[in-house]
Amino acid sequence: MEQSTGSTAAHSAKPEIELIERDGEVTLSIGGEQAMQAWERDLMWASADLLCRHGQDFYEVGLGLGLSALRIAHHPATRSHTVLELFDEVEELFHAANPGLPPCLSIERGDFFQRIKELPSESFDGMFFDPALDMEVWTDKELWARTVPEVVRVLRPGGVFIPFFSTKPELRWQYVEHFRRVHVERHPYQAYESTEYTYGTRGNAYIQCFYKD
Repeated sequence: MEQSTGSTAAHSAKPEIELIERDGEVTLSIGGEQAMQAWERDLMWASADLLCRHGQDFYEVGLGLGLSALRIAHHPATRSHTVLELFDEVEELFHAANPGLPPCLSIERGDFFQRIKELPSESFDGMFFDPALDMEVWTDKELWARTVPEVVRVLRPGGVFIPFFSTKPELRWQYVEHFRRVHVERHPYQAYESTEYTYGTRGNAYIQCFYKD
């Protein structure tokens, strides 16, 4: 998802989480905001497939509907895939919809900004990043300046970091200063007419893949 106003661990109030299925649309709602929708499937799959070109041990931040998690875990190249999820309810919804999971897939609970400091150096070939965060978090330059070097540390040489797609042709400022090489793929998309977190409901989406040299 692109512009979340979902909660983080820094917020004491626990947000309401629900899966809304209405008029052929599927929406994961966190704190009354659209956190993810099922129309994203092809973009999530394309991101997952790109990630899986670069190794066999992967880490994902934000479970959502599990579209990318299952795609990565089912990929023949994948040896291990760990997903970090903040909210119990999101994982419960995922397990209810997917009772049989690949053995290489594991889900752990925690806040990304704390967990990233605890992960071993050079432990993953790739990381897919799609958490629900408040806009104040996305715009906190000091936070990202401290955090992204930790992401780089956790990646193996030649590893990749792929954030969720953008519907604006702009490199993500949070990450671009920390990686020398970036690969961008353009994919057409069509969201629901009710979608609120993209720049328009149809057009081009851009998947950005940042390489650790």
